Amino acid sequence: MSASLAAPAPSPTVADVYAAIRPHIRRTPVIEVQVERFTGRPATVSLKLELLQHSGSFKVRGAFANLMLRPVPADGVVAASGGNHGAAVAYAAQRLGVPAAIFVPRISSSAKVERIRSYGADLVVTGDSYADALAASQAWAAEREVMSVHAFDQAETILGQATVGAELGEQVADAETVIAPVGGGGLLAGLATWYGRRVRLVGVEPLNAATLTHALAAGMPVDVDVDSSGVAADALAPRRIGEMTFEVIHPVIARSIVVSDEDIRAAQAWLWATARVVAEPGGATALAAVLSGAYAPRDDERVVVVVSGGNTTAVSFDSIPGASPHAPVGR
Repeated sequence: MSASLAAPAPSPTVADVYAAIRPHIRRTPVIEVQVERFTGRPATVSLKLELLQHSGSFKVRGAFANLMLRPVPADGVVAASGGNHGAAVAYAAQRLGVPAAIFVPRISSSAKVERIRSYGADLVVTGDSYADALAASQAWAAEREVMSVHAFDQAETILGQATVGAELGEQVADAETVIAPVGGGGLLAGLATWYGRRVRLVGVEPLNAATLTHALAAGMPVDVDVDSSGVAADALAPRRIGEMTFEVIHPVIARSIVVSDEDIRAAQAWLWATARVVAEPGGATALAAVLSGAYAPRDDERVVVVVSGGNTTAVSFDSIPGASPHAPVGR
């Protein structure tokens, strides 16, 4: 009598992942703001404040998903990051008692570097870009029994980021459009996993690191010349969008938008003047599409913008028009 093969374990759903990581993450708030002074048309936009998440960004969701859904070797985990993913993995590892090594490039902000150190991870600063840090982490991991936690191109990472959508489904049940920043595509892929075509998904990326825009034009991920001096380069500047993330995003995305560094800085300033929210450049990138007019909401359109991160040093907005503490504010 031949032995029967056991059925493969079912893949976890977003609900499964959310239930697993929920004790370790914050349910971040949503606030509403008026943007008519900038777009020329009255519009109420909901902001999902993921910059208030543990470790300062949405990335901690994917970090916990990896560490809780995959078997972790005794030597722990390794991750490469522009900064936020590294901080997230370091935080999750500290909470779960797992050793962590984090590789970041020299362009990582001091705020992100110090946050990683504060969580007790072994930190290596190397190379000029995320790609350099990733290569160094892979070489290091090849000589050890560790688990690599990819910043975006990993199924568990995407499922973790999809819990942003799960929360939004409850907080803004009538959302029509969800706008999110794009680097490697993990957040947008997570939102695509949750929403599918139930909402209009819009990705926003810096003009000098438009990996999704180039991939959509080519029909597949392609290498992009990235300006490492861009204001959001430590968060949104891999050389190409992820293979896995693009596969998830491509069938459902409604639109990809690029914004300038000036647009991003203006969005940072507006967030401070309007809501006293200090976002890092990458965290303000999606909002820059609305404030610049690159995305103009229709009358009464229910738009949600993800403010994805807040790991930044104290910022002076004095030189940015409209950023004065005495400038008119929205409501």
